[in-house]
Amino acid sequence: MKVVILQLLIVIWMMKIKKIVDEIKLESKDKDIMRFISTHPDEDHIHGLKYLDDKINIKNFYCVSNEATKSEETEDFKHYCNLRDNKSKAFYIYKGCIRCWLNNDNEKRYGSSRIEILWPIIDNEDYKNELLNAKNGKSPNNISPIIKYSLENGVTALWFGDLENTFMEKIKNLIELPKADIIFAPHHGRHSGKIPSEWMKNMDPKIVVIGEAPSEKINYLSNYNTITQNTAGNILFDCSMGIVDVYVSNKNYSVNFLQNKGKVDKYGSKYIGTFKV
Repeated sequence: MKVVILQLLIVIWMMKIKKIVDEIKLESKDKDIMRFISTHPDEDHIHGLKYLDDKINIKNFYCVSNEATKSEETEDFKHYCNLRDNKSKAFYIYKGCIRCWLNNDNEKRYGSSRIEILWPIIDNEDYKNELLNAKNGKSPNNISPIIKYSLENGVTALWFGDLENTFMEKIKNLIELPKADIIFAPHHGRHSGKIPSEWMKNMDPKIVVIGEAPSEKINYLSNYNTITQNTAGNILFDCSMGIVDVYVSNKNYSVNFLQNKGKVDKYGSKYIGTFKV
């Protein structure tokens, strides 16, 4: 019975991966520049990586410089390591790093993705200890970068990977986080990924996205507007100048903190409202 259930779960996973990859191929078919940004090599963050690379040929692989190992190496972890160590594809990210088209505009190259790396500070001793832990096969959660995306005259969003509360408390005075419209809660919104109160006050987010995790382990952040993937399903933020339209895959999901602009459902998802930035 356990074997049957496992086989069924694998089939469901592959169906989900195929759907996601098909969408990526469709949306990127006319794009000249593509990049894959990896926060850290835990299986729930790299599952399907080899399949994706086989289908689209990842040309730019962004990750922190690391030597993470696993006692049990999955196919996707092995593929992560191959990309991570590939000198022609890998670009290592760290606080303040600059790269054309990522975040560098000049007279020859106009336009960028407006992606900034706010952490790690690579000579920080606590960070070095986490790199060593990952190298020795321990959890790579705390080698995760903090990534900022901003749209000119529009949204600012922050990602934290799976950073853990104990580590963030150690580094909270080393970086100043900006105001943010959307933040993606660390460690899928678990209590173990609780963001320091000083950071939350500085960011003052309009929406916090809580990832998929067991409900008893989630910090629901009652003082903030949240969208929880466990119930909302897939979440899509359609970002324009001054506003963000929000869509989710659960047709029965709704929130009371967004403005209803009467927009139609699209992207195969339900429109649940709009907020100003």
